[in-house]
Parts: sequence; structure tokens; C-alpha cells
Amino acid sequence: MRFRRANPNDPPKPQRSTRGRMIITGLAGALCVFAFAPFGWWPIEILGLATLFYQVLRSSSIKAAALIGWAFVTGWTAAGVHWLYVSMHTYGDMPAPLAAAAVLLLGAAMGIYGAAAMASAAWLRQRWTLPLPVANLLVFPAVWALFEWLRGWLFTGFPWLASGYAHNHSPLAGFAPIIGMYGLGWLAAVMAGALLLLLHRTRLRAAGLVVTIGLAGVGLSFLHWTYPEGKPISVRLLQGNIPQDEKFNGAKVMSTLKLYQDAITAAPADLIATPETAIVMLPQQLPPDYLPGIAQFLNKTNSNLILGIPLADSQTAYFNSAIGITPRQSDGYYRYNKHHLVPYGEFIPFGFRWFVNLMSIPLGDQTSGRDIQPAFPIKDQRVLPNICYEDLFGEEIAAQLNHPAQDQKPATLLLNISNLAWFGDTIAIPQHLQISQMRTLETGRPMLRATNTGATAIINGEGKVVQQLPANTFGTLAANVQGMGGSTPYILWGNKLFLALTALSLAAAWFLTRRAKNQPKAA
Repeated sequence: MRFRRANPNDPPKPQRSTRGRMIITGLAGALCVFAFAPFGWWPIEILGLATLFYQVLRSSSIKAAALIGWAFVTGWTAAGVHWLYVSMHTYGDMPAPLAAAAVLLLGAAMGIYGAAAMASAAWLRQRWTLPLPVANLLVFPAVWALFEWLRGWLFTGFPWLASGYAHNHSPLAGFAPIIGMYGLGWLAAVMAGALLLLLHRTRLRAAGLVVTIGLAGVGLSFLHWTYPEGKPISVRLLQGNIPQDEKFNGAKVMSTLKLYQDAITAAPADLIATPETAIVMLPQQLPPDYLPGIAQFLNKTNSNLILGIPLADSQTAYFNSAIGITPRQSDGYYRYNKHHLVPYGEFIPFGFRWFVNLMSIPLGDQTSGRDIQPAFPIKDQRVLPNICYEDLFGEEIAAQLNHPAQDQKPATLLLNISNLAWFGDTIAIPQHLQISQMRTLETGRPMLRATNTGATAIINGEGKVVQQLPANTFGTLAANVQGMGGSTPYILWGNKLFLALTALSLAAAWFLTRRAKNQPKAA
């Protein structure tokens, strides 16, 4: 194929406007929803990041780079968490236009992180006069990943759909026990930057880097960082399938109590677990014989129960909790209080009470539990609960395993109890299951999930779902589960290794460009 040589007298080709680049990246970001569960087309995310980096590299200014990054993450977030509309409008009684606007505003707010990331990357490229390979492989991926990490904890954090979650089944999954979910997002961004170099003179090195990262991830997946500890325990995980509009309905509460009482006492197990707030009444509000009747069954069958129930220490201190009841218990219930609360749903950020008042959310102003809490011992195993949204925060779970409370040994099993009925029959359910899978990859611990409407499942220590109940059905998931001991690098170091690698990338970029500037020019 022959190309016409450019004529210097030809008028210059018009450059794509910043608005056009924003539209392209906004659509690319929105399409990245297909990289996550339930679709799992993870290469789409790498292509989306490559599109973002390309448009920023071709942009005209740092301001334009910021706008392009903002559009990408806004589209990514709004498309990925559109199901929040269901919780705010259908179940929270917020007017439909306001609920839709709230989803878009959340996307726009998260877009600020994308704007800051791409503005920073563009500024560094300009400041350091970065050659294309250095910008694509060292700077853009590191800055993208650092701002994703920042989004995961600033203002309590919102790491839902962080880019690393798309890779629980990709070749990058083998890196999860070492550098965690954010590290996977960084590697995905490195691969995206390398794709842009396939038309550059460094194309062979870029292709080699992509292949090397993929093969290394596959190889690491064969390493076993943890080992079986003790004997397996039998578990029964309950899925009540209580519609959200009936859950706090006074006329339905007694039938829900009966449903869970019958489900709990239907068969014995070493561990029986209910969903989050399976019981919506405080213990002192329950019929006097309710908990004693369940305890009598546990005594007869030598079973243990973890029950999702709200607790109150005073008239102003309410907790989203799980209590553990053991056979022949004499020293009070085991208690776990949710410590990482959901903004607007479980606590009210300063200045936003007016927004929360637009919705009808029961138990919407709660108290946070301690960061480190003891596990629940059952025979040879130690079960560490987390409640719903808490399993988004891998470093917090790793910290509880690395520094267990009350001089315990580290937990051998993780248990997530959730109520996603707030989000109806949407992709929020498989997305949350995928998040739990990432926690098992990071920690090498199986995760048990007892949920109201789904996904009730058992995930092994390698991130694979071994059993699962159909969503939006009533049922019980019964199995024998082996606990795991030992520590992954991620348990020991959390996100420190990931942060060190991104800092090293930026330092290497600075060093390489400085060295290039200081080299004497050929005569």
C-alpha cells in the first residue's frame, strides 16, 4: 500500500477537539462495565485504559487532559453503578429525577480522581519531557493506579469497580496475593500503555512486556501461599430472599422471624450463618422466647450460629452487627460490629442530612465498630466476619489477619453477610461476588457468603466459586469447608508493596529522563 507524501502547502489537518476526546473516553469508560462481572470481558478494560492514555497523550493541554480523564471515570462509574438508582428510587422513595441525578453526580464526583490522575500524568510528561515509552509504561500507569488507591480511602473511600477487580480470572490474578487488587489495576494499566507502543519503534519490547506480565501471572497462580489448617467444618448459609420493601414492614416482620427460625433449626451444622440484618429488631424487642429457643436447638445439635441483627449500646449508639451463639454458651454472645459504614446509607456525612432526608432508609445513622475485632472460633477454625460493603477494603481485612485481636491466631475463614436486596435484580449482585473473590485471592482464605437475595456462595482460597445458590430465591447452601492458615505477602504488607512499585516507576521515569538530558550530544 502506498501513501501520498504530505505536501507542505496543504492546510493542516484539523485536530480533534477536547470535547470530542471527552465523548470518546466517556464512552470507553462506560463500556468498561463489561470487563467486570457478570460479563467478565477483562480485555475491554485494558483497551479502555489504552484509549484514555492515547487521548490524553494527544490532548492540547493539562486542562484538556484533566477533562478527558474526568469524562472517562465519570462514564466508568455511572455505567458501572447505575443500580444505585434502584436503591434510592425504588426502595428509598427518592423521586426518579433526583435518583438519576444522584447517580450521575456520583459519577462526576469520582471523575475528579480521573481528572487529577490524567492532569498529573500530563504535567509530569511536560515537566520532565518524557519520551513516549517512559510516559506509557512508567508514568501514566503509576499515576492512574495511585489515584485509584486514593479513591479507595479518601472520604471513607469508594473502591467499587476499581480496575483490579476485573482481573480475578485474568492472567493477572496470580499477582493478587502479592500486590493486591490495586496492584492488578496498575499492571493492567502498564499493559494498556504497552499496547499503544505496538506501532512505535519499541514495539517488540512492548509486546514482550505484555507477554511477560501475562506469563508471570499465570506462573504465580500455581504458587500456594497458604495451607489447610485443622479439620473442615460443616456450614449452612441461609438466603432468606426477603423483598426490601417488606424487610422493615411491621406487618411482615413476624413472618420473617418465623422464616429464619425455621431455616436455622431445619438441620444442624458446625456453622449456620444468616444474612446481614436477617433480624431487623433489636434483641430486646424480640419475643422473649425467640433467641432462647434457637439456643436450645444449638445446644441439642452442637451447632454454632452467626446471626445478622442490629444492636444498640444506648439510645444514640446503634450498630450493624453479627452475633455468634455457641452451644451451652455461658459468657455472653460473640459480637462483631460493622466498622466501615456506607456513606448516606449507614452514616450521614457532615452537611448531607438534607440529602438523606429525601429517602426512607431504616437504621441510616449508625455507629462504627472497632477496626480490629476477634474472630469467631468454631472447632479447629476461626471465622472472621465482615458485613456487606466491608469486603471492598482488602487492606482492612488483611490487617485483621496480620494483627488479630486478643492475641488470637489469624482467622482461617472469612464470612461476608450481606443484604443486596436494596439493588434489586441488577449486576450489583455478581459485582459484589467478584469483590469477595478478590479478597480470597489476596488472603488465600475461603470466603463464605450468606446474603438475603444473592449471591450466597462458597469461594475457595484460590478465588473460585465452588457452590452458589441462584439469586432471588429462598434456599440454604450446605457444604463442608476447609479453613486455611499461613500468610500471603499481601496479608503481611497490605498495599505497601504496590505503593512502593508505583513510586519506583515514577522515580525511574525521572532518572531516565534526567540521564538522557545530561548525556552529551553527538558532535
